Amino acid sequence: MSLLIRNARVLTLTAPLKPGQPVPGRPRRGKELGELGVIPQGDVLIVDGKISAVGPKVESPPDAEVIDAQGRVLMPGFVDCHTHICWAGDRLGEWEQKLKGVPHAEILRTGGGIQATVRAVRDATKKQLAAHLKTRLDALLRDGTTTVEIKSGYGLQAEEELKMLRAIVRAGNEWPGTIIPTALLGHAFEGELDEYARMVVKEMLPTVSREFPAITVDAYCEQGAWSVEACVRFFEKASKHHPLRVHADQFTSLGMVPEAVRLNVRSVDHLEASTKADLLLLAQSRTMGVILPCTGFHTDGRYARGGFFVDAGGALALATNCNPGTAPTHSMPFAIALAVRFCGLSPAEAIAAATVNAAAVLGFSDRGMIEPGQRADLIILRHKDERQLAYELGGNPVDQVICSGVLMPG
Repeated sequence: MSLLIRNARVLTLTAPLKPGQPVPGRPRRGKELGELGVIPQGDVLIVDGKISAVGPKVESPPDAEVIDAQGRVLMPGFVDCHTHICWAGDRLGEWEQKLKGVPHAEILRTGGGIQATVRAVRDATKKQLAAHLKTRLDALLRDGTTTVEIKSGYGLQAEEELKMLRAIVRAGNEWPGTIIPTALLGHAFEGELDEYARMVVKEMLPTVSREFPAITVDAYCEQGAWSVEACVRFFEKASKHHPLRVHADQFTSLGMVPEAVRLNVRSVDHLEASTKADLLLLAQSRTMGVILPCTGFHTDGRYARGGFFVDAGGALALATNCNPGTAPTHSMPFAIALAVRFCGLSPAEAIAAATVNAAAVLGFSDRGMIEPGQRADLIILRHKDERQLAYELGGNPVDQVICSGVLMPG
């Protein structure tokens, strides 16, 4: 099957490799993040789900379906590299309490917060979790997200975490895009932290590893959640078989960033409370930074210093953090708009952080760019200027979605 898109403003996201740089698929750093590789008026040919040719003029095969973009922006599909979109229940009552000024500690004391979602997830079946997730995945796709990472973390027991991971895989098998499950085994805890963390290392991690041997594992380092010491013990054990990621510095700088760099963690996510010294250290390391501005918008108005990190040469990605408590949105365009307004990114930097660099966080080198051989996950915007992605608030800027070479229904 062939599909030819003509007369598009093509954001290839390809950046010329400089001497000594590795093969394509590496994350963009510093000033490279603003290089969108624009073809002002170009064509893209897709054959059998992959990009076959890109250029100002591409010959059409006889059997090709042709789409005339009429000057609109054609770009890679969004890659949402940090979400918690597998959940049950809702947190609407809790949100209303917050609007009335009820302190967070009081909400937690009366059973709110993550524990409320934990109870709802435990009460749900795998089939129910998968059905809820599939509905959310379909909404993501309509808004241009073609690859999404999905964390467990609301089970807090081995069998419940496995139920979540199985539901994620089940929903992903029925979705045309790509899902990447992550085992968030260090999210919250029950009882006393040290005892719970030992259980995770000795029982939960081996149980998950047997069924998901190469899955990335994650932990949430924060006051009231996992300590630096608990995260380090967990990661030192998990790193023998699993890639690592960590939530850190959302509210408090506890010292997890230097440990993450030492442990060669794939990414440190949040960074709202990170010190400049830690951001500089992270920027000079192989570990990527992931900012989540939708969280600051919904919670406390705090945002990571993404522009500072990029100017320091860091490899930055952008994600929604979609979850029922602190970021109830699946919209990558909204995340881009917030990152430009509050995190110091240019529109071009935010677009690259939401595509090619987000793909790099998940270990993909076959998406996030428009060049021959790449998976044909593409979106056509309503707009002829990509800066509208950051300028416009609300609504869906995506006109058409092409997933693995197939034009999705409108």
